[in-house]
Amino acid sequence: MSSREARPDCRDDSRPDFQDVDRDSTGSAAAAGEGSRREGPTDLRLVPPALAVWAAAAATLGLSGRWAVVVAVACSLPALVLLAAAGRATRRGRVIGGAWAGSTGGDSREGRPSGESGAGSTDAGLRAGSADRGSRAGSADRGVRAGSAVGRARVLAAGGAVLLCAAAGAAVAGLHGADVRRGPVPALAREYARIEAEVRVTSDPRTTRPAVRGNHSAPVLLLIDAEVMEVRTPDGPTTRVRTPVLLMVAAGDHRADWQQLLPSTRLRLAGRLSPPAHAGERLAAVLRVDDAGEPRITGPPTGIQRAAGDLRAGLREATDGLDADARALLPGLVVGDTSRIPPELHDAFKATDLTHLLSVSGANLSILLFLLVGPPGSASSAERRGLAPLLGLSLRGTAVIGGVLTLAFIVVCRPEPSVLRAAACGLITLLAIGTGRRRSLIPALAAAVVLLVLYDPWLARSYGFLLSVLATGALLTLAPRWSAALRARRVPGRLAEILAAAAAAQAVCAPVVVVLASRVSLVAVPCNLLAEFAVAPATVLGFAALAVAPVAPAVAEVLAWVASWPVGWIATVARTGAGLPGAEAQWPGGWSGAALLAGLTVLAVLLAPRLARHPWICGAAGLLLVLAVLRPVPLTRIMTGWPPPGWSFALCDVGQGDAMVLAAGEGTGVVVDAGPDPGAVDRCLRDLAVTRVPLVVLTHFHADHVRGLPGVLRGRAVGAIQTTSLEEPPEQAAFVRRTAAAARVPTVRAEAGERRRSGPVEWRVLWPRPGPGGAGEAAVREANDSSVTLRVRAAGGLTLLLLGDLEPPAQRELLRGPEAPGPVDVLKVAHHGSAFQDPGLLHSVRPRLALISCGADNPYGHPSPRTVAALGAAGARVLRTDTDGPIAVAGAGKELRAVSRS
Repeated sequence: MSSREARPDCRDDSRPDFQDVDRDSTGSAAAAGEGSRREGPTDLRLVPPALAVWAAAAATLGLSGRWAVVVAVACSLPALVLLAAAGRATRRGRVIGGAWAGSTGGDSREGRPSGESGAGSTDAGLRAGSADRGSRAGSADRGVRAGSAVGRARVLAAGGAVLLCAAAGAAVAGLHGADVRRGPVPALAREYARIEAEVRVTSDPRTTRPAVRGNHSAPVLLLIDAEVMEVRTPDGPTTRVRTPVLLMVAAGDHRADWQQLLPSTRLRLAGRLSPPAHAGERLAAVLRVDDAGEPRITGPPTGIQRAAGDLRAGLREATDGLDADARALLPGLVVGDTSRIPPELHDAFKATDLTHLLSVSGANLSILLFLLVGPPGSASSAERRGLAPLLGLSLRGTAVIGGVLTLAFIVVCRPEPSVLRAAACGLITLLAIGTGRRRSLIPALAAAVVLLVLYDPWLARSYGFLLSVLATGALLTLAPRWSAALRARRVPGRLAEILAAAAAAQAVCAPVVVVLASRVSLVAVPCNLLAEFAVAPATVLGFAALAVAPVAPAVAEVLAWVASWPVGWIATVARTGAGLPGAEAQWPGGWSGAALLAGLTVLAVLLAPRLARHPWICGAAGLLLVLAVLRPVPLTRIMTGWPPPGWSFALCDVGQGDAMVLAAGEGTGVVVDAGPDPGAVDRCLRDLAVTRVPLVVLTHFHADHVRGLPGVLRGRAVGAIQTTSLEEPPEQAAFVRRTAAAARVPTVRAEAGERRRSGPVEWRVLWPRPGPGGAGEAAVREANDSSVTLRVRAAGGLTLLLLGDLEPPAQRELLRGPEAPGPVDVLKVAHHGSAFQDPGLLHSVRPRLALISCGADNPYGHPSPRTVAALGAAGARVLRTDTDGPIAVAGAGKELRAVSRS
């Protein structure tokens, strides 16, 4: 039978199968779903073009326009050469293929002459067979050459396409970079000029995190992305521009007015320009706004932004009656509104790698689309699930509704890069739900990367965009394979999928996190697993509250109250995970540290199948991980030697600040100062196994001594907080009062001459002495000289003098009074070892150990070499936290010893 005759048979044989499916699609839906999931290798053809666009855009953004053109041309010319060569190879392959098809077609049509038979035809048949074999050999050679030409053409075309994509990325990035540098604003920023400007707000206001600079806290500012539409210098003309800037606003009493500004609002303001912190940023300048009273609004926001703002405000109002964690987290989980999240909760989410829940991600949109369409693989079958079939929507109508939901999602959550990235990932999930085919997702992800980078090339330098793409890629490629491997080892299916997804995302994202934070979370996978079960109900209920808040506020409050249960669970997981002693492990930062972690991760993945055959190895590895996370104090002491058994005093390493602990019994310690960082002092107290604090003594109100107070209060029973009598600076004194009131811990003032005792430790307050007005008034008016100074007698007779930040005048006055300290074993050197020390005091106390608390590479030059030399000359052994790390002191007399953990 000829090949021409065979084609109708093949078509007829296949037709009944399709007819059966048409007639009974209900009965075959499951089979169709299974068939859609039986796919070949992953299609990676669009991955090289996506990487080329990404790399070219990232490299070109920081270049001048001239160099951007050079890069684009350098990519375009070889691309055109490769495409021309691919065209020639394609034509040659067609010619060869046509000749090959003609030769094989002739053989097939002629066949063997039917009239030849008998012995007379034998010789002719042999000769014809010989010729036929020669013809077939020639045809086969031509077929090989045709295939080779076609393959070469595909390779050349692929290379040309990659270079063309790189040229497009370079060209678009060059245009965007030139647009940022255009106009007078960048030049004025380099001159730090004062301007008057009309700007258009392009983002929601966000607050800076409280930071400590020296002994003061940096003021909390509002940051607002905006575009300068009109600019005028005091002695220059008015110029119309469109230049992106960052507004820094010290709003003061009008903070609420500034925080209510919506994107697209136009403002008139004045301020001083400065260059951005890093070259090649999206911003042309930073504009620090002068005298930020009420914002001067010259144009209202658009109707769409007002509607989105009303929805977001309605959700915030619906959560006002919830507990603090739910009130802060629910708006962030639903629409990315993190304005209420306190720093300590944000730190907990960072330590557990749950910060992706605090920003809008593709998961939010995926959950909404899942509700609409149903599970993957069923969207195109008659057994569709979700709300769409219940509402009678066709497949086309379902796709339209999904698109509308996506647009609404972008509007409500703001069309910022992170939201656009989330929408792109959500549309990829929509494609998966509609087709049930994993194979189509990698090309879709690559196409999304190409389109987003060409639309906004600044995404090419965004770590958030990188993490999002890596996580999505891992979920599409690694997670299914790892899930199958777990199911093969009898892990339940749903648990295997969740575990594989969390592990895959963590494996590919951890190296990037190392670049940013120089640490690795050891609890990320279990915390993500535990939080996963609560994300979907919290998101669905939160969006429901968002939708009904404008029309039924009472219903929205009920929905928000129900949503607070899963949201509270997520907060509990984050706080509990972050509270474990070994939640985070320090790791070398930068790209070298990332490469090291990535290499170890690849090695672990390659070795995992072999190690899985040895249960005892897996069990030992799991036990080591648990011990590393829990860090039992006895085991930690054996391995590190810190803190030493019987320690009496510990000087924590909190950077440029002070934090000390006096041992007052098992699990109990008196804390003197809290340092500038809550996390640092919290870690120190955990390492010391201190869970009860009968008293916190804050020597004075400078930020490097009090800002860490929330870390002392975190998860510990605290009896009282004792402070100096001089409330200077007043904003830090107010911070201490607010923090103590929130924790319901009473505050008292220290008085010279008072004596206290807690367990084996007792102390006497030597300073500050009361002023003329009595005990409630300090004799000094400067914060450092008002430091509460303690003479301590610890277990075993160890004596210490803790000077706070006393300056030489107060040190001399301390020696003249009836409460002179006398000789001591340990001196905590005043003011981080600065050069301002009274030699008479050093000679009077004659310490055997001199301990200095200071930060590495601090800008103040602490400790002073002169002070260190003077202490050494007086016979003291000098230890300092910037080089020795935390220091613990044990014993007394001849048994006195200090142990550091550097």
